[in-house]
Amino acid sequence: MKIKVLTLFPDIYDSLRYGVLGKALDKGVFSVEVSNIRDYSADKHKRCDDYPYGGGAGMLMTPQPLHDAITAADPERKACRIYLSPKGEPLSQSIVGRLSQFDELVLINGSYEGIDQRIIDLDVDREISVGDYVLSTGDYASLILIDTVARYIPGVLGSSESTIEESFSDGLLEYPQYTRPAEFMGLCVPDVLLNGNHAEIEKWRKRQSLAITKERRPDLLE
Repeated sequence: MKIKVLTLFPDIYDSLRYGVLGKALDKGVFSVEVSNIRDYSADKHKRCDDYPYGGGAGMLMTPQPLHDAITAADPERKACRIYLSPKGEPLSQSIVGRLSQFDELVLINGSYEGIDQRIIDLDVDREISVGDYVLSTGDYASLILIDTVARYIPGVLGSSESTIEESFSDGLLEYPQYTRPAEFMGLCVPDVLLNGNHAEIEKWRKRQSLAITKERRPDLLE
């Protein structure tokens, strides 16, 4: 998979060099290409923002640099173009799974008070939100999206089972996990996990997932 990122702040993506994603990028399992939107500005000062029509606080990203950057990244319109926005559809594990099937993604990051609506109308396929809050730049949302999607790319994680068993993979929150030692500061690992009966372990994990989901995210059970 190729992920192309359009941003005003390319250095933010240096964090992708670390951990499992960094190893996968070094091996060429997938790629992330970061482009600076300012490089496409026709303004002599490379400005990419202006005051919004109708007034209001803050500045808005102008359409010309964004449109040219998007066109350069995806000239034949083969990629799924995503604008990270608090107005978008909430990111979910099912959406992540679908996005991982694309060969190319283009992530469009707004800053300031957002981007000109005409870019959304002309150039965006999907608007996606990572939560009901506002970030100073969409780049932090893009990092979340890259991380979640990359986990579904074969070769990124050590085991394919990791994405199957974790939270939200079956619509529920994940069950409690334990490792050695069997007793720590008076707290013991549940006996069912020590007896080697995999059928009983599976039943226990399912009950735990249901109980935790009911307590913390009852909306998922609906």
